Amino acid sequence: MGLRVKKIRRPRDDGELVIEQTRDRTRVATILAATGMPTGGLERPGHCYLTARVGGRLVGVAAVETRIDVAVLGALAVVAAMRRRGIGAALLAAARRAAHTRGARELYAVGPPEAGVFFQRNGFAPVATTPAIAALPGTFVADQLRTSPLAITGWTAWLLDISRDGIVIR
Repeated sequence: MGLRVKKIRRPRDDGELVIEQTRDRTRVATILAATGMPTGGLERPGHCYLTARVGGRLVGVAAVETRIDVAVLGALAVVAAMRRRGIGAALLAAARRAAHTRGARELYAVGPPEAGVFFQRNGFAPVATTPAIAALPGTFVADQLRTSPLAITGWTAWLLDISRDGIVIR
């Protein structure tokens, strides 16, 4: 006779933001497509997918890919109607925790220059794209940019040191 495990979830308010990890790649692909982002590479190992829901409605997603002591934010997307409400920052904070708990000491982000305002507001520093890609061997992001040199043109990379996350200094 096997044990049955019942998950107990606390009730959520209608407008409450809920960030949770998911294995449902179909949901991740749906939100990425809805925000105009590419959906390739979702089947690759090493990814952690986080979704944002408001009132049961899927409104955002973040993907973190970790390799040894480095991680890259493979995607961060919020549907247009829900932007400027702190959802992206909440997803980024969850992605940062996910990367750190998986052993990463550095978290990279790669994207168009206009994303820089958001990343720098959240503690990231701009870095040269070519060395950033070299620091992310075997990740989907690095592989895509390495095999498609035109894709890297006009893109910027940012780096966040997360090595001290979780350390209490007294």
